[in-house]
Amino acid sequence: MRDLRSLLRGRRDGPAAGLHRSHRDAVRLWGTPWARFGLVLLVAGWALVPQFVTDDFWLSVLNYAGIAAVAALGLNLLTGYTGQISLGHAVFLGVGAYAAAQIGEGGDIPIVVWLPAAALIGGLVGAIIGPFALRLRGNYLVIVTLGLVFIAEHVFRNLKDITGGNTGTPVSASPSIGSFDVTDLSFAGQSYSREQGWFWLIWAIVALTALMTKNIVRTRPGRAIQAIRDRDLAAEVVGIEIGRHKIWVFAISSAFAAAAGALYGSYQEYVSPDEWNLFLSIQYIAIIIVGGVGTVFGTILGALFIGALPSVIEEYSDSIPGVAAKAGDSGISVYSLNQAIFGVLIVAFLLLEPRGLAAIWLRVKTYFRTWPFRY
Repeated sequence: MRDLRSLLRGRRDGPAAGLHRSHRDAVRLWGTPWARFGLVLLVAGWALVPQFVTDDFWLSVLNYAGIAAVAALGLNLLTGYTGQISLGHAVFLGVGAYAAAQIGEGGDIPIVVWLPAAALIGGLVGAIIGPFALRLRGNYLVIVTLGLVFIAEHVFRNLKDITGGNTGTPVSASPSIGSFDVTDLSFAGQSYSREQGWFWLIWAIVALTALMTKNIVRTRPGRAIQAIRDRDLAAEVVGIEIGRHKIWVFAISSAFAAAAGALYGSYQEYVSPDEWNLFLSIQYIAIIIVGGVGTVFGTILGALFIGALPSVIEEYSDSIPGVAAKAGDSGISVYSLNQAIFGVLIVAFLLLEPRGLAAIWLRVKTYFRTWPFRY
């Protein structure tokens, strides 16, 4: 009776208080001590990795993986949370890269201008294409987005004033804000390399993108797109406007991809039309399947694994039997080997672990959490 009176008075000192606290902790991103401890470890890793991993090759591998994570989070928002399969993701990376090349030309424009501008342009292109592409679904949507890759490749090769045509174009967009330049960092009397500075920048953007994605899927529109994914007819019956939700998700996914493309162009300082092809789109499909469709941290795991794979294979191709280390050598090329590996990984994970690396991690965590009552 006392607990009932407390509840009627609005107090939180009875069993209802425990229910309130458990619900509050469940909806918070870091609602438990272990989650907050994990956050501290992630921040410490972000700060300390460049201090201990000083080899430029491995730092570049992590940087490319981080850029891949930004774009893959956008694709997972579209495919994993909305159920729309797209093979045109590479197109929007290209749009972002060329937008950064034009807006940041000369290196005088700070990153806080050209990076959001490139993302905005990619989002606008996605919003324009979305109403036409998303009228279809399933295999038909796959075919339409596949056609989009070939159309964009033709445009990129012939729009020479912007893209440089077949020869490509340099990207001089600088990752700087005024006198602060991540490629030339000095702190407490210690200087840091270009790769170290880019690591801190890229993975800070990965964290921001992951936080944005997590918050999007926790909102009311986010729950609506998951309802569309699970049963679109039922979602429409309860009043969800399917077309409008698909379009805004497609636009946000395109914006994330364009931001990743802009980072890629600025980091590499050169882009060409050969890079925005079907194989790149398949690589991002592999990332979300291997990492875990419909998960944020799984996408980052997949990007670390799949995004790093091409660079590692190319670096150690001399030691891999049957691989042609350079043009003219006998054996399978590094490019073909990467294609084969991505195909095998997609098939293997779909058959053996459809929920990806994220599910493996969750099983391991549950195993130790339930000790000693596991069986």
